[in-house]
Amino acid sequence: MRLRFVVTVIALIFAGCNRNQDRIEPQRSPAPAAMPVVSRGGQQSFADVVDRVSPAVVTIRSERRVRAPQQFPFFNDPTFREFFGLGRGRQMQPRDEVQRGLGSGVVVSEDGYIVTNHHVIDGAQEIKVELSEGKIQQAKLIGSDPPSDLAVLKISGGKYKVLPLGDSDKVRVGDVVLAVGNPLGIGQTVTSGIISAKGRRTGLSDGSFEDFLQTDAAINRGNSGGALVNTNGELIGINSQILSPSGGNIGIGFAIPSNMAREVRDQLVKRGKVHRGQLGVGIQPITQELASALGLKDTNGVLVSDVTPDSPAARAGVKRGDVIRKVDNEEVHNPNALRNKIALTEPGTEVTLTVLRDSKEQQLKVKLAELRAEATPADRDENGGGPAEGARLGISVQPLTPDIARQLGLRGAVSGLVVSDVDPSGPAAEAGIQPGDVIVEANRQPVRSASDLQKALAKGGQAVLLINRGGRTSFVTIQP
Repeated sequence: MRLRFVVTVIALIFAGCNRNQDRIEPQRSPAPAAMPVVSRGGQQSFADVVDRVSPAVVTIRSERRVRAPQQFPFFNDPTFREFFGLGRGRQMQPRDEVQRGLGSGVVVSEDGYIVTNHHVIDGAQEIKVELSEGKIQQAKLIGSDPPSDLAVLKISGGKYKVLPLGDSDKVRVGDVVLAVGNPLGIGQTVTSGIISAKGRRTGLSDGSFEDFLQTDAAINRGNSGGALVNTNGELIGINSQILSPSGGNIGIGFAIPSNMAREVRDQLVKRGKVHRGQLGVGIQPITQELASALGLKDTNGVLVSDVTPDSPAARAGVKRGDVIRKVDNEEVHNPNALRNKIALTEPGTEVTLTVLRDSKEQQLKVKLAELRAEATPADRDENGGGPAEGARLGISVQPLTPDIARQLGLRGAVSGLVVSDVDPSGPAAEAGIQPGDVIVEANRQPVRSASDLQKALAKGGQAVLLINRGGRTSFVTIQP
């Protein structure tokens, strides 16, 4: 399996991000009564749902002033000005430019708290909210969280129409949804579609705390921060991004789940910033090949590929090679689910991990630390060698020296064999091994010399290598 799958798309665009002179887009509510689709004149209609939710969706306009670059600085040179007869009067100063942003938002409390995207208001010096009836109000920024791409605003007054938050965990692929917002500034617009997928990642949000709902409901620039609602009139997502070759809708849009929005909103309102839990492990998904090579009966859970020294996980006894199956008795099926579960848990909270080690399940109690902005990748994750030693894998290796480690940008006590060459037609290349990778373990045995590698591979069959690439470690399976 390759260390890293690189998926190339024509464009992944924030659904409201278009920065230029005209536009830049960069309390638990009670559940409403069920609002089934009604039939009018033989046709199905969502009109009753739209009537209920649309007053709670607003337009957000932001402004910021930027100093225009001085294109001709020599105009301020006295000699130049005298030569061209410009005199020695006032200096030519660049004019400020006003950049305007357009997006959408959702009113989530009667006293005027509004949830939107961070990229809609990023850098704004003035933010105005236009209500559905056309009234415009000045808004105060309560807090913004780039990692989740969420922000909270506040407008004065009260008794605003509110969009109740639904439980996004209960959303199912195939559910009908409506997207409400102000695309391209044309005015409030409603589009319909279904949930196309759950748990999506795009890699664009800062910090990778992503767990997007994917929908084919039309989302365009200006929809950012707007509502994705179910047919009961509940908010299940905040529209955030689109995938498109042209910047327009092609039916692939992404929304931040309402449960994540609720947690971020509560922390921003209470503290003005978000505090995230930290476990201190590098993790990766379990493929069928890995499961077979490691003797696992299935691919359930998340494989621990690294443990940060003196981290909460290390102190609790988590080890490299453990499979995390549950957190507080809640199953985790992929690394993204575990990452978000831990991140949205309050630092200092004690959680119980159910881990599989040597075919036996055991429970470990971990007291989470607080995730730091400068977190390491894991928080997120004697004899010379020659061609013969790694021939079965299609690689040439040599011992990792301190000088080579510095050249590779590796920090800390890293030991192993550095891959100096890869046969492009060999099994290692097929698995994604690259020159500069460091083999730390082979078949769960540490390797520091070519003979160590030979011994570890002596039994033949499928090999499991622990690879360090740029400070990140992961397990790789190779069929020699």
